Amino acid sequence: MTARVEVSAPIGVLCGGPSAEREISLRSGQAVWRALTELGYPARLLDVRAADDCAAMVRAAGLRTAFVALHGPFGEDGTVQGILESLGVAYTGSGVAASRLAMDKSAAKLRMTAAGIPVPQGYTVPSTGQAALDGLGFPLVVKPARQGSSIGLTIIEAAAAWPSALAEAGRYDTLVVCEEYVAGMELTVGILDQQPLPVVQVVPQRRFYDYVAKYTPGMTQYLVPAPLTPSAAEQVQAVALQAHRALGCHGFSRVDLILSPDRGPIVLEVNTIPGLTATSLLPKAAAAAGLSFPHLCERLLASAVHPREESS
Repeated sequence: MTARVEVSAPIGVLCGGPSAEREISLRSGQAVWRALTELGYPARLLDVRAADDCAAMVRAAGLRTAFVALHGPFGEDGTVQGILESLGVAYTGSGVAASRLAMDKSAAKLRMTAAGIPVPQGYTVPSTGQAALDGLGFPLVVKPARQGSSIGLTIIEAAAAWPSALAEAGRYDTLVVCEEYVAGMELTVGILDQQPLPVVQVVPQRRFYDYVAKYTPGMTQYLVPAPLTPSAAEQVQAVALQAHRALGCHGFSRVDLILSPDRGPIVLEVNTIPGLTATSLLPKAAAAAGLSFPHLCERLLASAVHPREESS
């Protein structure tokens, strides 16, 4: 059992949003709303369709606490967090600065590199113009700098595919990250209250864990806990927690990694508002640790009432 969170007004579960991850966010919001309602919390489901509507919607609902289930730009990049702070509304998850930093893959990689955390080699280019490849070799991962759910991501095998990959990523952002493809075991680690959850191995039927593999039931196998030796699992968890802390994340996150046979754990990204759908990874890891989905949501809700440390 988890400790009950004391709230003095309705909890607004904010979902939907204007990003490319809107449909996934709606699923997350519905799941969270049902879970909190099941536990007896006065939760209200709020579909935030546009950024301009958010403040008015929160005021009209009389919220004092918000459970942020918005994925992608606006919901996960510090924007909605700033709106909620301006309204004096407590909210789940990381603060403005940490959210903005984690959402920007280029900036997050710089911060993690400075902290000694291994990340893929790469560089960032504008999505417009005639950016040239910079000698990383192939395969090469090309993706928007500020998107989630592998939206706009392409793996290319030759220079001829570069213009189309750049254009695809450029549909979603003005900055594009190009980085080496790291082969190895695909893993993810949920962080909850500064503690790593059991490691999950992701085994997609497709070449990589793309949008289809993530959100189509049966397209991916999840091994929880991952088939690792205890020492390897501890190493992966330690690197994930280091990444969470380096970006200044609060309450919870999900850290995606590749376990390279030669280089060990390599951090791909840190998600400050991971998915909370039936196929999402944080709930799977929490279940392996003995935490039901409703009580996971209750633990996440608790992050709204605890002091939040911001990264600089």
